[in-house]
Amino acid sequence: MSLKNWYDAHVMPRLITLACGQPGIEKRRSQLVPLADGSVFEIGCGGGLNQQFYDTERVTSFSGIDPHQKLLEGARHEAGRKGWRVDLRQGVGEAIPFSDCSFDTVVCTYTLCSVEDPAQVLSELRRILKPGGKLLFLEHGKAPDAGVAKWQERIEPIWKPLAGGCHLTRPIGSALRGAGFAVEPLGQSYLPKTPRVMGWMEWGVARKESA
Repeated sequence: MSLKNWYDAHVMPRLITLACGQPGIEKRRSQLVPLADGSVFEIGCGGGLNQQFYDTERVTSFSGIDPHQKLLEGARHEAGRKGWRVDLRQGVGEAIPFSDCSFDTVVCTYTLCSVEDPAQVLSELRRILKPGGKLLFLEHGKAPDAGVAKWQERIEPIWKPLAGGCHLTRPIGSALRGAGFAVEPLGQSYLPKTPRVMGWMEWGVARKESA
């Protein structure tokens, strides 16, 4: 096994779980995730960081995908304790292995930054949502301040291989609108106690409007 493969398999998943579980992020998760209801799909569900925040009285089933087998094991462990009907699979967001119009809610937290093709992923998320369904998003991305955005562009090539392909410069709200969602922003800010180049966050509800 090469050093890169060893890092990707054993070190990177732990670093991501640690970074995405810091208090400022947990606070936002606790405000957003309880809005999920009905049949729920979570993209990038590995590690199970969101599962403590779901309202078990509102969720009827829980499905999801993650490309990292080791992270997926943690998610399965957490989900198994909830008593839900669970279907968690290894996979990528560009080709989600679930049928059209399958879910009432999609949950997407700190995932769009690292997918290969964000436009295709958003198209897939819209496809699997029922008409009138909602996508709950909490993502970090391109900062609105020109000076910060310029530093994001400079740092990103170094940052990506260390952080599982994470991009610092991807837009959030505008990408969702471009994918055909009606976006209801709930908030946006820099994450406290985090370098601004890595800390711009946006969160809210993106709806798949009924035809």
